[in-house]
Amino acid sequence: MPVHVSIHDVTPAWAAEVDAALHACAEVGIKPGLLVIPNYHGAWPLDDHPDYAERLRGWQAAGHEIFLHGYYHLTGAGPRTAAATGHAAPRGLRRLWAQKVVSGGEAEFSDVGEAEARRRLDDGEAVLRRAGLEQLDGFIAPAWSMPPWMHAVLRERGYRYTEDHLHVYDPATGTRRASLVLNYASRTPARLWSSLLYCRLARPARRFLPTRVAIHPADMRHAVLRKEIHDLLRWAVGDAVVPARALVEA
Repeated sequence: MPVHVSIHDVTPAWAAEVDAALHACAEVGIKPGLLVIPNYHGAWPLDDHPDYAERLRGWQAAGHEIFLHGYYHLTGAGPRTAAATGHAAPRGLRRLWAQKVVSGGEAEFSDVGEAEARRRLDDGEAVLRRAGLEQLDGFIAPAWSMPPWMHAVLRERGYRYTEDHLHVYDPATGTRRASLVLNYASRTPARLWSSLLYCRLARPARRFLPTRVAIHPADMRHAVLRKEIHDLLRWAVGDAVVPARALVEA
């Protein structure tokens, strides 16, 4: 089955770690997709880093896919709150799951209403246009967490690719396909070692499911994860694909 490799959280804030992940991919001949955050945590606006925008243009010209990856990648960031019109922001257990279990308060698009989600898409797309990026290859929500109504919003805007923990999608056609995702978590030692074990045990499922390898910059700060990522990339290289949409069509 096809395997797509991506680097999440591409921002000047993680410049050195993103470079390390790109180098690891280049060593095995893989061109990963890049998930770009327009204003990481409200403190790293891409508009203020023209040198990094130039690097993004170079990567896109070299064949790397570019995905919009939220706007702030942080819950509660920015001056706006969830609007009262349209779909509302989640509450209760759903919010707890998104913000405390699958992320450390970074499931940005899981925590806003529809009007605010549309504004952040507008703003994010505008930032990447100003950076000179020719096209976007998809939208991927931070922490792979967004409400179901976001698919209609993405379809209206012409997006051809998105994903969550369990599936990959083409919003334009409504196509959905189950997919395996392999990624590491390093917020705590327990998460690090459990995610490492999961990635090793889950690899055989690649025979049955299109697979995503998701590298996060923080992974590159841990020697054990750097080694695991190198091994995982070598394992993936024979079936590595571009574009990501090939996973939906597999």
